[in-house]
Amino acid sequence: MTLTALPGLPAVRAGDDLASLIVQAVQRMPCAVSAGDVFVIAQKIVSKAENRWVRLDDVQASARAHDLAKRSGKDPRVVELILSESTAVVRCVPGVIIVEHRLGLVMANAGIDASNVDEPEDQEAVLLLPVNPDQSAAALKQALEQRFGCALGIIINDSFGRAWRLGTIGTAIGVAGLPGLEDLRGQPDRTGRMLRHSEVALADELAAAASLLMGQAAEGLPVVHATGLPFALREGSAQELIRPVRADLFR
Repeated sequence: MTLTALPGLPAVRAGDDLASLIVQAVQRMPCAVSAGDVFVIAQKIVSKAENRWVRLDDVQASARAHDLAKRSGKDPRVVELILSESTAVVRCVPGVIIVEHRLGLVMANAGIDASNVDEPEDQEAVLLLPVNPDQSAAALKQALEQRFGCALGIIINDSFGRAWRLGTIGTAIGVAGLPGLEDLRGQPDRTGRMLRHSEVALADELAAAASLLMGQAAEGLPVVHATGLPFALREGSAQELIRPVRADLFR
């Protein structure tokens, strides 16, 4: 498997045609796009293209937001946005609010970020997640397949912390055209014993691999092309990866 970061993408603005920008970046590279390849795309440029900016001066913080802001040390306006993007607050401690996002993701601060987001018009602003990352991935898949003339997969990835380990890792929040989760239960292992519990988060594993090339700071490499994947494409979604609350032993 070969992963290649695509350099030279310009700063993405609201309304930009991401598919066209990706095609132009590929054309500057010596790599070819073929059936079964996957593009891993950073959430931030998808959110920028979809104009998911919110100016903090436009946000009125509620009493609950002020309360959580005191406990977390965050701007009450940002906390209000976190609440508006979430269905439940799981934990609130100094520096972080863990929530269940409206998409079902359990994550820090509802994915709202102010790093590497190029505030518009020099105003204080933050960037929200795409409204529906799976739909965003599907739209990019359709557009890129038309340009390249072959079946492709798309992952929209974001950096997540993990409950039991330090450090962030690339995680798939939007998926189209490839498995989110691959169920290996019922297949034999090397000794012939049937697997009973093995499910592989294929989209997350590829998102994490791509994140090594994207970086977390000033690298400016928000798109990674992956070829030679050791699995077949199929229709899938990031929702496959959401653990149902009834199966969550810690909530």
